[in-house]
Amino acid sequence: MSIPVIDLFSGAGGLGLGATKAGGDLRLSVEIDRLACDTMEANPTFHKGKVLCEDVCNLSGDDLRNEAGLSKDEPLILVGGPPCQPFSKASYWTDPGHDSKYRQARSKGISLEKPSVITEAKPDQRRDLLQEYFRLIGESNANGFLFENVPSIMHPRNKRTFEEFKIAVESIGFKTLLVKVNGLDFGIAQKRQRIILLGLRGQIPREPIKSHSEQLDDLASGLKRYVTVGDALKPFQGDEYAEPEEVISGRWAKQLKEIPPGMNYKALTEWAGHPNPTFVAETRFWNFLLKLHPDQVSWTIAANPGPWTGPFHWNSRRLRIVELSVLQGFPADYKFIGKRRDKVKQIGNALPSNIAHGCLKPLIEDVIGITKSRIAI
Repeated sequence: MSIPVIDLFSGAGGLGLGATKAGGDLRLSVEIDRLACDTMEANPTFHKGKVLCEDVCNLSGDDLRNEAGLSKDEPLILVGGPPCQPFSKASYWTDPGHDSKYRQARSKGISLEKPSVITEAKPDQRRDLLQEYFRLIGESNANGFLFENVPSIMHPRNKRTFEEFKIAVESIGFKTLLVKVNGLDFGIAQKRQRIILLGLRGQIPREPIKSHSEQLDDLASGLKRYVTVGDALKPFQGDEYAEPEEVISGRWAKQLKEIPPGMNYKALTEWAGHPNPTFVAETRFWNFLLKLHPDQVSWTIAANPGPWTGPFHWNSRRLRIVELSVLQGFPADYKFIGKRRDKVKQIGNALPSNIAHGCLKPLIEDVIGITKSRIAI
């Protein structure tokens, strides 16, 4: 038995891929961005369901079931991650700048009073998409759901919006499980953390199934060791994978080459003991000139990196599209549509399919069990 799945806010399809890996029947993927829809449609081997390029605000629960070819009584799991930009760290780190000044002073040994926490949310209509997701969960009469977003959705500025969503789904009969997951625990070589809220009608969802760990006790029990960047990217180092855009030139090219693997711009500061420092510690974002180390794991892959935003390859070049794709849990032969900037955005915005698989497998199994028990009755 396979449980139908509908993926909302699909992006390039990472969450849908994970649902399929977990044994779900991906019937429909809904995404408003045309290029992301083109990407899913360009990968029919991985996306066998229908791709609907539409704003979820324009759809009803009945619309979702009709587009997915489902009757009103068939079991259904909804999955989705509404746009994370309104909740990301960047949305509150950049204003009014007190945090940066505090960290800079601390790096110099200067004592400053820690700035107060900002709790007022920035106006952003995308916050309302959580309400739309709740509406569609109810209208579609879903049996279970997965919600994912960035960890900073739990920041005081954002937490109220999330808590209102959680209370709302519980008010219509769902039991929920809130977990903070890390991509490393699910077999990707990227330290990518996400907040996952699992919902199941009638019973509390089970914990996600991890596959990797760095703890000796876990390894002894059968989990695998964390995957390093060097191991993950080893197949793609040949010239046949080279891209013109990977070559670094311009203002900070010389400085990037000086930075050792595993470090960022702070390697060229007085804080790090550099004899002729170029930068001052805590004056840049942490991923400025950030370089990977082949024996370590990757930091989070950004969706909209600037020209000097890492992580960069340890050979002082930009990461290739296939490398970014694999670090984000996509198959190596997954095809992305658009210019390089479009492809990087699609990859960076995706939930790694490995995380989706680990979170959805027990949820799908539970919905199957509940459905079978009802049929037997």
